[in-house]
Amino acid sequence: MDDPRVTPLIEGLTIEYDTRYGSMYGGASEEMRRYPAEEFAAPHGALLIVQERGQSVAGGAYRQYDRHTAELKRIWTHQEHRRRGLARFVLTHLEAEAIRNGYRRLYLTTGPRQPEAKHLYLATGYQAGFDLDADPESITHLAFTKHLLA
Repeated sequence: MDDPRVTPLIEGLTIEYDTRYGSMYGGASEEMRRYPAEEFAAPHGALLIVQERGQSVAGGAYRQYDRHTAELKRIWTHQEHRRRGLARFVLTHLEAEAIRNGYRRLYLTTGPRQPEAKHLYLATGYQAGFDLDADPESITHLAFTKHLLA
């Protein structure tokens, strides 16, 4: 997380969260500091940054949630690079890395004001842990899980 290539991911997510949520959840800065950097380090965590022409354009990470479950965090694509499949690319590679590290399940949450994330997770085999017909704003944290095949 201290690698300079990660800075655009953290800054981009902070702006994204502030724009979409304002002070909800305590503000973006609070969310971005919630987990220590070492939680995303091997052997229990992983971080992926996608670069194009030396610029970080997408990325994501996971941390250990429990002994058999990794929690996906910080999945982001720069605004100018969206709709190119980069989030799906990041997701696929994080899933493969989680399998290599012995995880059997993935868990994640996204916010109610990120419908594109909700649709991505549903389209890639994640199971919603909430009522899909409910108003997302009434749920606040949209939880998803996926069982991994070795």
